[in-house]
Amino acid sequence: MNALEAPVNIVTHPIRLARPKVNIIYPQVTGLANPAAQTKINQAIISTLSGLMHELGYGNQNLVEMAGYFEVKTNERGLLSLILSVYSFTGGAHGLTLAKGLTFDIHTGRQYRLSELFKPGSNYKQLISGQIERLIKEWNMDLLEPFAGISDDQDFYLADHSLTVFFQLYELTAYVYGFPYFPIPLKSLESVISDDSPVEKLIAF
Repeated sequence: MNALEAPVNIVTHPIRLARPKVNIIYPQVTGLANPAAQTKINQAIISTLSGLMHELGYGNQNLVEMAGYFEVKTNERGLLSLILSVYSFTGGAHGLTLAKGLTFDIHTGRQYRLSELFKPGSNYKQLISGQIERLIKEWNMDLLEPFAGISDDQDFYLADHSLTVFFQLYELTAYVYGFPYFPIPLKSLESVISDDSPVEKLIAF
């Protein structure tokens, strides 16, 4: 893998409606050498966005407003990691936002789950959960219920030589605190990272 590999080209697409008010922007990748990989990545992004929109009431007669955006977290060394966020308001005291992290190998189009970054049978969940628990205490966070550890399909993204694990609104803390994000240095997880993990590309240099 060439450390100087160029970032992926990303174009922004809008979804806009007047009634109900909908204003969403989402990314699509272009110019990949492997058209099949490009299609897989773009379809995964659209499918995830569609799922978030419908979960938040798109098409529901009570929908008042919906907005969405994305953040690119890593775009280097053959990896693309991003977040899709969608907010909706259907009445009540406030709206609700959902966010999903997506991480891809741009050469194959493969999308990675958290468990696929690590060696099978390793104690990666315990290592990550332990670091999160330490941060919760260090930051003196008020939790809705005791932290029980991460799941195999935990939300995450890759950025700045870190694995950032995050939780949805109300999953750990009250709405007012927003999304809880926990950056974990990749070097601290090196012993459990699998040899073919995309994470290796970020800690190899």
